[in-house]
Amino acid sequence: MAPIESGSYTAKFTDGPLEGKTIRTDFTPAGDPQARLTIPASSDSKQYLYRRASGVEYGDSDRPSAVDYRYVEAIVR
Repeated sequence: MAPIESGSYTAKFTDGPLEGKTIRTDFTPAGDPQARLTIPASSDSKQYLYRRASGVEYGDSDRPSAVDYRYVEAIVR
């Protein structure tokens, strides 16, 4: 089996405190979009948890170029 080429895609936040924002993030080692993303908030003690949603966009590849993420919760440490 050939190794999977890493790469990145655009994570689009569809709701919650980061609604309308995007970030560039890497695929998993298996070549899939991340199932969840933990994004630091403006406070060092707070993070936002987002989970992958069903929205996926493709460009010139069979791998997604953009994936939607939905807000789950704020994590306070």
